[in-house]
Amino acid sequence: MRTSALRRLARAATAVTLAVLGVSFALVLALRWLDPPVSAFMLPDLFSGKGGAPVAHRWVPLERMPEHLLLAVIAAEDQRFPHHYGFDLREIRDAIEERAAGQRVRGASTISQQVARNLFLWRDRSWVRKGLEAWLTALIELTWPKRRILEMYLNFAQFGPRTYGAAAAAERSFRKAVRDLTPQESARLAAVLPNPEALSAAAPSPRVRSRADWIERQMGQLGAFYLDAIL
Repeated sequence: MRTSALRRLARAATAVTLAVLGVSFALVLALRWLDPPVSAFMLPDLFSGKGGAPVAHRWVPLERMPEHLLLAVIAAEDQRFPHHYGFDLREIRDAIEERAAGQRVRGASTISQQVARNLFLWRDRSWVRKGLEAWLTALIELTWPKRRILEMYLNFAQFGPRTYGAAAAAERSFRKAVRDLTPQESARLAAVLPNPEALSAAAPSPRVRSRADWIERQMGQLGAFYLDAIL
Protein backbone atom coordinates (compact mmCIF):
# COMPACT_ATOMS: atom_id res chain seq x y z
CA MET A 1 0.00 0.00 0.00
CA ARG A 2 2.74 2.40 0.99
CA THR A 3 4.81 1.44 -2.06
CA SER A 4 1.81 2.01 -4.34
CA ALA A 5 1.19 5.46 -2.85
CA LEU A 6 4.83 6.40 -3.30
CA ARG A 7 4.69 5.31 -6.93
CA ARG A 8 1.59 7.41 -7.56
CA LEU A 9 3.27 10.37 -5.90
CA ALA A 10 6.40 9.88 -8.01
CA ARG A 11 4.33 9.68 -11.21
CA ALA A 12 2.43 12.82 -10.25
CA ALA A 13 5.65 14.68 -9.48
CA THR A 14 7.14 13.56 -12.80
CA ALA A 15 4.03 14.68 -14.68
CA VAL A 16 4.07 18.10 -13.01
CA THR A 17 7.79 18.53 -13.69
CA LEU A 18 7.39 17.60 -17.36
CA ALA A 19 4.43 19.98 -17.69
CA VAL A 20 6.42 22.87 -16.17
CA LEU A 21 9.38 22.14 -18.43
CA GLY A 22 7.15 21.93 -21.49
CA VAL A 23 5.26 25.14 -20.73
CA SER A 24 8.47 27.06 -20.01
CA PHE A 25 10.03 25.82 -23.25
CA ALA A 26 6.96 26.84 -25.26
CA LEU A 27 6.85 30.28 -23.62
CA VAL A 28 10.52 30.99 -24.18
CA LEU A 29 10.32 29.80 -27.77
CA ALA A 30 7.29 32.03 -28.47
CA LEU A 31 9.13 35.07 -27.13
CA ARG A 32 11.76 34.64 -29.78
CA TRP A 33 9.25 36.38 -32.07
CA LEU A 34 6.66 37.99 -29.76
CA ASP A 35 7.44 41.24 -27.93
CA PRO A 36 6.07 40.99 -24.36
CA PRO A 37 4.29 44.08 -23.00
CA VAL A 38 5.66 43.68 -19.44
CA SER A 39 8.22 41.71 -17.46
CA ALA A 40 7.95 39.95 -14.12
CA PHE A 41 10.26 42.56 -12.54
CA MET A 42 7.88 45.35 -13.59
CA LEU A 43 4.80 43.82 -11.95
CA PRO A 44 5.50 44.93 -8.35
CA ASP A 45 5.79 48.55 -9.50
CA LEU A 46 2.70 48.28 -11.69
CA PHE A 47 0.50 46.87 -8.93
CA SER A 48 2.05 48.26 -5.76
CA GLY A 49 -0.54 51.01 -5.40
CA LYS A 50 2.15 53.43 -4.26
CA GLY A 51 2.15 57.02 -5.39
CA GLY A 52 4.90 58.76 -7.30
CA ALA A 53 5.93 58.70 -10.92
CA PRO A 54 4.17 56.21 -13.19
CA VAL A 55 6.03 53.19 -14.46
CA ALA A 56 7.85 54.13 -17.66
CA HIS A 57 8.41 51.56 -20.36
CA ARG A 58 8.29 51.59 -24.15
CA TRP A 59 9.42 48.87 -26.52
CA VAL A 60 11.90 49.92 -29.20
CA PRO A 61 13.35 47.47 -31.76
CA LEU A 62 17.08 46.94 -31.61
CA GLU A 63 17.64 48.48 -35.03
CA ARG A 64 16.33 51.82 -33.70
CA MET A 65 18.93 51.93 -30.94
CA PRO A 66 22.42 53.37 -31.52
CA GLU A 67 25.23 50.85 -31.69
CA HIS A 68 27.18 52.71 -29.01
CA LEU A 69 24.33 52.00 -26.55
CA LEU A 70 24.57 48.30 -27.32
CA LEU A 71 28.32 48.46 -26.87
CA ALA A 72 27.98 50.39 -23.59
CA VAL A 73 25.77 47.81 -21.85
CA ILE A 74 27.93 44.92 -23.08
CA ALA A 75 31.08 46.72 -21.92
CA ALA A 76 29.48 47.36 -18.53
CA GLU A 77 27.69 44.08 -17.86
CA ASP A 78 29.04 41.19 -19.94
CA GLN A 79 32.04 41.67 -22.20
CA ARG A 80 32.09 38.00 -23.25
CA PHE A 81 28.41 38.08 -24.21
CA PRO A 82 28.96 37.22 -27.90
CA HIS A 83 31.09 34.21 -27.03
CA HIS A 84 29.53 32.35 -24.09
CA TYR A 85 26.43 30.16 -23.93
CA GLY A 86 24.61 31.95 -21.15
CA PHE A 87 27.06 31.36 -18.29
CA ASP A 88 30.44 33.05 -18.00
CA LEU A 89 32.44 30.36 -16.21
CA ARG A 90 35.48 32.61 -15.90
CA GLU A 91 33.49 35.29 -14.08
CA ILE A 92 31.85 32.70 -11.85
CA ARG A 93 35.25 31.23 -10.93
CA ASP A 94 36.70 34.68 -10.20
CA ALA A 95 33.70 35.60 -8.03
CA ILE A 96 34.05 32.35 -6.04
CA GLU A 97 37.77 32.93 -5.52
CA GLU A 98 37.20 36.52 -4.38
CA ARG A 99 34.53 35.39 -1.93
CA ALA A 100 36.82 32.69 -0.55
CA ALA A 101 39.51 35.33 -0.08
CA GLY A 102 37.11 37.47 1.96
CA GLN A 103 36.76 40.14 -0.70
CA ARG A 104 33.55 41.93 -1.58
CA VAL A 105 31.18 39.62 -3.46
CA ARG A 106 30.49 40.84 -6.99
CA GLY A 107 27.89 39.76 -9.47
CA ALA A 108 28.77 37.26 -12.17
CA SER A 109 25.43 37.19 -13.99
CA THR A 110 25.55 37.39 -17.77
CA ILE A 111 23.15 39.43 -19.87
CA SER A 112 21.35 36.18 -20.72
CA GLN A 113 20.87 35.37 -17.03
CA GLN A 114 19.59 38.87 -16.34
CA VAL A 115 17.07 38.55 -19.18
CA ALA A 116 15.80 35.26 -17.73
CA ARG A 117 15.48 36.84 -14.29
CA ASN A 118 13.93 40.11 -15.43
CA LEU A 119 11.36 38.55 -17.75
CA PHE A 120 10.17 35.55 -15.76
CA LEU A 121 11.23 35.57 -12.12
CA TRP A 122 10.97 37.52 -8.87
CA ARG A 123 13.37 39.85 -7.09
CA ASP A 124 14.08 37.97 -3.85
CA ARG A 125 17.12 35.72 -3.98
CA SER A 126 16.79 32.03 -3.25
CA TRP A 127 18.17 28.72 -4.43
CA VAL A 128 14.84 27.99 -6.12
CA ARG A 129 15.08 31.19 -8.12
CA LYS A 130 18.69 30.42 -9.01
CA GLY A 131 17.71 27.00 -10.30
CA LEU A 132 14.86 28.38 -12.39
CA GLU A 133 17.13 31.14 -13.67
CA ALA A 134 19.69 28.57 -14.84
CA TRP A 135 17.02 26.52 -16.63
CA LEU A 136 15.47 29.57 -18.33
CA THR A 137 18.90 30.91 -19.30
CA ALA A 138 19.72 27.62 -20.99
CA LEU A 139 16.40 27.72 -22.87
CA ILE A 140 16.97 31.31 -23.97
CA GLU A 141 20.45 30.57 -25.27
CA LEU A 142 19.14 27.46 -27.02
CA THR A 143 16.22 29.13 -28.79
CA TRP A 144 17.12 32.83 -29.23
CA PRO A 145 19.90 34.45 -31.25
CA LYS A 146 22.20 36.81 -29.36
CA ARG A 147 20.57 39.75 -31.10
CA ARG A 148 17.19 38.87 -29.59
CA ILE A 149 18.68 38.40 -26.12
CA LEU A 150 20.27 41.85 -26.27
CA GLU A 151 17.03 43.37 -27.59
CA MET A 152 15.10 41.93 -24.64
CA TYR A 153 17.73 43.13 -22.20
CA LEU A 154 17.70 46.70 -23.49
CA ASN A 155 13.91 46.82 -23.41
CA PHE A 156 13.42 45.43 -19.90
CA ALA A 157 16.52 46.21 -17.85
CA GLN A 158 15.81 48.65 -15.03
CA PHE A 159 17.61 51.97 -15.47
CA GLY A 160 16.03 53.90 -12.62
CA PRO A 161 13.14 53.93 -10.14
CA ARG A 162 10.06 52.71 -12.04
CA THR A 163 11.98 53.08 -15.30
CA TYR A 164 12.37 50.02 -17.52
CA GLY A 165 14.12 49.81 -20.86
CA ALA A 166 16.56 52.10 -22.61
CA ALA A 167 13.84 54.09 -24.42
CA ALA A 168 12.13 55.13 -21.19
CA ALA A 169 15.52 55.78 -19.57
CA ALA A 170 16.63 58.07 -22.42
CA GLU A 171 13.41 60.06 -22.19
CA ARG A 172 13.45 60.38 -18.40
CA SER A 173 17.17 61.00 -17.99
CA PHE A 174 18.02 63.11 -21.05
CA ARG A 175 14.66 64.19 -22.53
CA LYS A 176 15.47 62.62 -25.88
CA ALA A 177 14.69 59.56 -27.98
CA VAL A 178 16.91 56.55 -27.47
CA ARG A 179 18.20 56.78 -31.06
CA ASP A 180 19.63 60.25 -30.27
CA LEU A 181 21.75 59.19 -27.29
CA THR A 182 25.42 60.12 -27.46
CA PRO A 183 28.17 57.63 -26.52
CA GLN A 184 28.68 59.55 -23.27
CA GLU A 185 24.98 59.38 -22.37
CA SER A 186 24.88 55.69 -23.25
CA ALA A 187 27.81 55.05 -20.92
CA ARG A 188 26.05 56.93 -18.11
CA LEU A 189 22.92 54.82 -18.56
CA ALA A 190 25.00 51.64 -18.46
CA ALA A 191 26.79 52.92 -15.35
CA VAL A 192 23.62 52.84 -13.25
CA LEU A 193 22.70 49.22 -14.08
CA PRO A 194 24.28 47.69 -10.94
CA ASN A 195 21.93 49.70 -8.69
CA PRO A 196 19.27 51.57 -10.68
CA GLU A 197 17.18 52.39 -7.61
CA ALA A 198 20.01 54.39 -6.03
CA LEU A 199 22.14 55.61 -8.97
CA SER A 200 21.11 58.27 -11.48
CA ALA A 201 22.20 58.94 -15.05
CA ALA A 202 20.45 62.32 -15.06
CA ALA A 203 22.21 63.56 -11.92
CA PRO A 204 25.32 61.37 -11.81
CA SER A 205 27.29 61.03 -8.62
CA PRO A 206 31.10 60.88 -8.73
CA ARG A 207 30.76 57.09 -8.60
CA VAL A 208 28.52 57.06 -11.69
CA ARG A 209 30.79 59.49 -13.55
CA SER A 210 33.84 57.39 -12.77
CA ARG A 211 32.15 54.19 -13.87
CA ALA A 212 30.83 55.87 -17.04
CA ASP A 213 34.36 56.98 -17.91
CA TRP A 214 35.59 53.41 -17.43
CA ILE A 215 32.76 52.11 -19.63
CA GLU A 216 33.68 54.56 -22.39
CA ARG A 217 37.28 53.33 -22.30
CA GLN A 218 36.07 49.75 -22.51
CA MET A 219 33.84 50.65 -25.46
CA GLY A 220 36.84 52.08 -27.25
CA GLN A 221 38.88 48.94 -26.64
CA LEU A 222 36.09 46.62 -27.80
CA GLY A 223 35.36 48.63 -30.94
CA ALA A 224 32.24 48.67 -33.13
CA PHE A 225 33.39 45.52 -34.95
CA TYR A 226 32.77 43.68 -31.67
CA LEU A 227 29.05 43.80 -32.43
CA ASP A 228 29.39 42.02 -35.77
CA ALA A 229 28.86 38.61 -34.15
CA ILE A 230 25.55 39.84 -32.70
CA LEU A 231 24.09 42.05 -35.40
